[in-house]
Amino acid sequence: MLHGAALRQTGTGWEFASEEALEDFLEDNLQELLGLTFLKRQHHVREQYCDILALGKNKQLVILELKNTEDRYVIQQLTRYYDALLDEKPFPEEVDYNQPVELVAIAPNFHRDNLTDIKYHTLTFRLVELAVIKEGDAFYLKLSDLDNKEIAQIGIPYREIYFSDICENTTAPPRLLLDWLGSCTRDEQEGILKIRGQMLNFHSRMQEITESKSIKYGAGKSKPCAEFCFNNKLKKPILFLWLPLPTARQREAIGRMRVWTDGNTVSHVGHVPKGFGRMKTRSEWDAVPVESRPKHMYMSGSSKSFFPVPRSENLGEVVDLALQKWLEKISK
Repeated sequence: MLHGAALRQTGTGWEFASEEALEDFLEDNLQELLGLTFLKRQHHVREQYCDILALGKNKQLVILELKNTEDRYVIQQLTRYYDALLDEKPFPEEVDYNQPVELVAIAPNFHRDNLTDIKYHTLTFRLVELAVIKEGDAFYLKLSDLDNKEIAQIGIPYREIYFSDICENTTAPPRLLLDWLGSCTRDEQEGILKIRGQMLNFHSRMQEITESKSIKYGAGKSKPCAEFCFNNKLKKPILFLWLPLPTARQREAIGRMRVWTDGNTVSHVGHVPKGFGRMKTRSEWDAVPVESRPKHMYMSGSSKSFFPVPRSENLGEVVDLALQKWLEKISK
């Protein structure tokens, strides 16, 4: 799963940024929107991948094919999935194959060939139109059944991104970062874009490296300076900077430090060598039930107590420290 809700603006309105983003959102809200229980996503059968498998009433198998744009071949796709799944009959404990299989196509609109295919088909299909609606600052997903006209609607946790002059002197942000920013507050969006601009404008060797689950900044993968990773639980990007570690040794050591920030100030930092680690602030640990806490818990420290230079809570100054240490490394 990527991250909740990733939208993009088109010439006529709004849509999900990709079919994967649409699948993410439908998976999370399948019960509320369609009254179905999620079973499996991207199920592989006969060298094909079914978008979503779900359960209806009385353990009925439901096959859903999602399209972010019009597709004239969606009925043929569902037919192939139907045939392959009835041959293999996966999930025998969950599915009652004596029940009729429901075939559901979800798309923003349907090609006239789709209706012709259904007209002469022996199977029954359910066509559901989707639309992303913007009302004020709020976004909604609306599903409309073409046959019975039933409508389901649910809010999308997305905030429109305003660039103003923040990105004026930098290249356009990568698609992955734009997807992540949609779940952030306006202040968080501006803070992240300012950090990005500060790093990219610092030195000609600074690169922005987009991977499947992170965006790194540095001179290749061997000389990192910063990283953004999306936390699915918090629904927002987390900043990591390569900064001096608190150590009693004479020689300075640089490590990957998680930064707790509101976009302007830094409240805590903590050494997390990879992933998100177990590093949490005291308030975050207090929110975790005692019986659910890992055996070894690591506390982050305040920004002032963590760095000998600068003793600052200003995010821009902390990022600048990471940039200076990075420059020293690439200059050797």
